[in-house]
Amino acid sequence: MRGSEMQRITKETEIEASLCFEGTGKSEIQTGIGFFNHMLDLFAFHSGFDLSLIARGDLEVCDHHTIEDCGIVLGSLIKEALGDKRGIHRYGHFTMPMDETLCDVTLDLSGRPYLVYHCDLKREKIGEYSTEMTEEFFRALCMNCGMTLHINVLYGTNDHHKVEAIFKAFGRALKEAVQIDSDRIVSSKGVLE
Repeated sequence: MRGSEMQRITKETEIEASLCFEGTGKSEIQTGIGFFNHMLDLFAFHSGFDLSLIARGDLEVCDHHTIEDCGIVLGSLIKEALGDKRGIHRYGHFTMPMDETLCDVTLDLSGRPYLVYHCDLKREKIGEYSTEMTEEFFRALCMNCGMTLHINVLYGTNDHHKVEAIFKAFGRALKEAVQIDSDRIVSSKGVLE
């Protein structure tokens, strides 16, 4: 069973979290931001990972610190759960249709953090969730996981659908990438850092 757990405490947030790749998609999410809770629930369901993430943050300031720090924690959990990455598929891709929206997510667990993000959002907020934090969440995740991640919302008109399609497609693409399908390191260098 590949998994990890951690606690991260700063002056802005306190987060306790655990992740298990060989799960059933079970989640326990409490961030204080309803729409963000829903997105992390959907990520867990579509990845099939078990995810627990309890965050207490300075939401009286805004949602930035909580969402960014959850990205840091989730990226760190993924990196730790991957271990030496022996046997993983390494690459993942999923195209998610959601009503009028089409979203493409492609990733590489290369050890090299990089985010390409193309998503035009018109609303400032969905509930208490700042839509600009979608990009910040995934940037923090990539930097702390060592993941190259390309997110492209190809078209759509409903911002709720766009963000939801991103989280669902990310879960599906990551599920593919972490699958064990050999006994070797999938790199011509012989190592994935």
